[in-house]
Order: sequence, then structure tokens, then C-alpha cells
Amino acid sequence: MDSILIKSLPRFLIAAAVVLLLASPIVAKDVAYCSGRDNYAVKVKGLDINPDPVERGKAATFSISATTEEPITGGKLLIEVSYFGIHIHSETHDLCTETTCPASGDFVLEHSQSLPGYTPPGNYWLTMKMISPQGKQLTCINFGFSIGFASSVAAD
Repeated sequence: MDSILIKSLPRFLIAAAVVLLLASPIVAKDVAYCSGRDNYAVKVKGLDINPDPVERGKAATFSISATTEEPITGGKLLIEVSYFGIHIHSETHDLCTETTCPASGDFVLEHSQSLPGYTPPGNYWLTMKMISPQGKQLTCINFGFSIGFASSVAAD
């Protein structure tokens, strides 16, 4: 009986590890620099999206960890969103409302937004540019995100 338990223990541990990995939320996303360029003044280290996938009718927070050697004292954050390769949305924000200015060294840029309940589910593509007050592009990144099929908003 003990030998059966010992032989089945590795299978149990593997199965438990797989279940834990599948059950844990994926928070880090892959980020690519625009046009393959990586010599921007602001280097992006990571991206977290919460919740992931984004839920229609609920606030979603995009947190971007970055680093810079040049102090950031202001500027703009430009966001463009595409759905099935079609540009569907643009917005511009004051950079200092999305992070603490002056920013230097390691910092986090955070943007929260609620999507309407009628937002189509699926895969989206976001391009984000940080522009200095002098018009210099500090960074440009692309990443994909998903909007889930379930809606948290009750149908009318």
C-alpha cells in the first residue's frame, strides 16, 4: 500500500502544480517597442492588466513599470486602440496624472478605465506613446489585451 502511495505521489504533485498554474491569474503581458526600436529614453520593464481579461462595464487598470535616466517633468500619454486591425479609439492624457512627476529611475505609470457594457469581446491591440513637453518621443510600446465574453453589466 505504501509503495502505491509513493508511486502515485509524483503524479499528484504534477497534477496539483498544473491546476495551480491554470488557476492563477496571468498578470504580466508581453510588450514590444514600436518598429522594433529599443533605444528610447524610457525603458518599459513590464505590464500588468487587472483584471485580465478585461471585463466590460468594470474598471480595468493598466500598470506599466518603467525606468528612465532622464527626469520626466511633464508631457503627454497617447493611447491608440485597434480591434481586428482597425483603429477604433484614441485618447491623450497628461503624463503627470498617470504617474508622479518628476519621474526618474524606476517608476510606474498607471491608467484605469471602465469600458462600456456594449464593448465587443475579443482581442485588442494598444499602442502607447510617451511624449515630452518638447515633443520628443520618450517611448512607444505595443501590446495585446483581451476583453472577456462575460459581461458584468445586467442587460436592460
